Amino acid sequence: MEFTGRIIQVLPARSGQAKSTGNPWMTQDYVIEETVGQYPKRMCFNVFGEEKIKQMNIQVGQELTVSFDVNAREYQGRWYNDIRAWAVAPAAQAAPMAPPPADPAPFPPAQEPAAPATNAFEAAGDDTSDLPF
Repeated sequence: MEFTGRIIQVLPARSGQAKSTGNPWMTQDYVIEETVGQYPKRMCFNVFGEEKIKQMNIQVGQELTVSFDVNAREYQGRWYNDIRAWAVAPAAQAAPMAPPPADPAPFPPAQEPAAPATNAFEAAGDDTSDLPF
């Protein structure tokens, strides 16, 4: 799954040692806000592993597309969602380019020449109006 938006908060990293193996671990949470639509959506996701945290180098204000997996776990009878990012990319680079149309539409038929000028400004070729066209 993917989510595109701006990072609005970087939470402090947490670390510890696994009880079963004794290996160290590190995780960090980030909050991203979708920047399109009338009602913005927010999502809190995490990156697991010190190397990945350093490699992704996520900062507040960045526009990113986050690729993530969703998993749920149970703890003492309650269920919790885990949204773990496995890749991030700048939002502009992550958007796939649209393929060209398979059968392009033909050009519109040729139009007849414009009618002769009907007012004094058009006839004199005076282009002093402030209109953009």
